[in-house]
Amino acid sequence: MSNKVIIIGAGAAGLMASVSAARAGADVTIIERNERPARKVMITGKGRCNVTNNCSLINDLIANVPTNGRFLYSAFTRFMPIDTMEFFENEGVELKVERGNRVFPVSDKAVDIVDALNNASQRSGAKRIQGRVTHIITSEGRVCAVKTEDGRELECDKVIVATGGKSYSVTGSTGDGYILAESLGHTIVEPKPSLVPLVAHEGWCSDAQGLSLRNVEITVYDKESYKEVYSEFGEMLFTHYGVSGPLILSASTHMHDLGKKQYEIYIDLKPALSFEQLDQRVQKDFLEFANKNLINSLGKLLPQKLIPVIVKLSGIKPTTKTNQVTKEQRHTLVNLLKSLKVTAIAFRPIDEAIVTSGGIKTSEINPKTMESKLINGLYFAGEVIDVDAYTGGFNLQIAFSTGHLAGESAAE
Repeated sequence: MSNKVIIIGAGAAGLMASVSAARAGADVTIIERNERPARKVMITGKGRCNVTNNCSLINDLIANVPTNGRFLYSAFTRFMPIDTMEFFENEGVELKVERGNRVFPVSDKAVDIVDALNNASQRSGAKRIQGRVTHIITSEGRVCAVKTEDGRELECDKVIVATGGKSYSVTGSTGDGYILAESLGHTIVEPKPSLVPLVAHEGWCSDAQGLSLRNVEITVYDKESYKEVYSEFGEMLFTHYGVSGPLILSASTHMHDLGKKQYEIYIDLKPALSFEQLDQRVQKDFLEFANKNLINSLGKLLPQKLIPVIVKLSGIKPTTKTNQVTKEQRHTLVNLLKSLKVTAIAFRPIDEAIVTSGGIKTSEINPKTMESKLINGLYFAGEVIDVDAYTGGFNLQIAFSTGHLAGESAAE
């Protein structure tokens, strides 16, 4: 008698689970509410799909998962980034490694990753039907069937919940997995946005809207305790509401209770230069443009969009000739370049978050199998679990690792 496994959700975790379960001999059926699978994967990495991070050490992987990283030790051990890369290369997808060990398809097309997952799932023998699961039915503490929105009851031996979180709800991640798990007695850690853009107090951010900064360093402080909570070097973006980009998204995971309290972000626009070196550089530019207005003398130092912002914040009249700028004024200007302050006052809506923080409590899941400790035959994979990581391919790796482990375990 074959082992019937139903997987709820055909995202990254669900498709990977279907492959590992079917290859291990299970009779696999995926139930997906969308017509197309892995819609969220299609939009990751701005449509390029940062498929994983070429990180070879387990401790480095776990260090990039600030929420319940140790829970993933077994899942990562069983399916590392090297295994993810081998999986896709075996499916005919050429990969490349970029800055920060980020791994992308050579084509820069997320659809290649989605097609590879889908094709591998189909070739493994997994079946897929379109529908929405409303109930997981149990008998004597064990999974025995699922019920769909149209009233069908499908018998099974195992169920893997891989429905995603609540971010990007248009892709199908509407929190169904939380409802299903909670109905069976599981605790749900309140879902919140993670890796999410930030709303800023400063109105001038909208003046710099669309400006992307590279090679900058940000340092974030809790405004109440004034303790440093995050510091990193990389890229960020100004928007009409505040700030976004890789640095900001990663910083957002360290901002607890944002809204109830605020965080100050200090941007070092020239991290390669000390205050003294930058001061000398400014003096050199001022000498070169000695008879020009300040507003017209910073083009070599700053992006055009940021010049009026910096000049306004410095308090120096834009029409001041550079040879008339005092030492004190110049130092104020240099300080701004080394520590431009943005006050984060709120997260953008969860729909704009890359991942959801929160989900099914990890203490109620067996980390060695991804099986529920409360219901026999119930497994979880991916973002529905209370784990989330930094940007750089780590969240997709969580999906693949937990999906692989859940699929193999459910097939036993």
